[in-house]
Amino acid sequence: MPAAQQTDADPDGYQYAPAVRRAMTAFTQGGDTRALEAAAAVRSAAQSVERLRGQGADGRGVSAGALDVLVRLGSAGPDGLSIGELARAGGVSSRNITGLVDTLERERLAARGADPQDRRSVRVHLTAAGQEWLAAFREPSRRAMAALFRGFAPEELAQLRHLCLRLVENQQRIEQYLAGGDGR
Repeated sequence: MPAAQQTDADPDGYQYAPAVRRAMTAFTQGGDTRALEAAAAVRSAAQSVERLRGQGADGRGVSAGALDVLVRLGSAGPDGLSIGELARAGGVSSRNITGLVDTLERERLAARGADPQDRRSVRVHLTAAGQEWLAAFREPSRRAMAALFRGFAPEELAQLRHLCLRLVENQQRIEQYLAGGDGR
């Protein structure tokens, strides 16, 4: 477990990490550190959420990646999803998803089946055991997230979600630009 990050409040009452601020001030040679500090805070927050999710899923014998696949399959309906659909939804490669589905099949939580519309394609769906696993994981997961976000007002949660998704959109624009698209 990583050491707890020490925080302080700036003159406006916003939390910051003094060690991160010192490092970013040195890195920017005294320049504006706000974006770099925000990026470090987003990384720390994402790692905290992933550690909590991982502890809950690993305690039930499933990796965080496999948990993501199970949750997506849980909302997919009886036809399930293709490997490609799971990969796009998770922002990972089809090869990565194939490995996760292999693991879920070994655990009998998911199964592959032929696509009724296209015999060359494979669909992945939850098994009855997978549905039971998700049902058992739902309430502990809800309680853990409620504890993690304790003290956040509904408006703050909406704003946090909004700001994080704006970061994702900006990253996708940059990626598109670097790949030769216009990135607007």
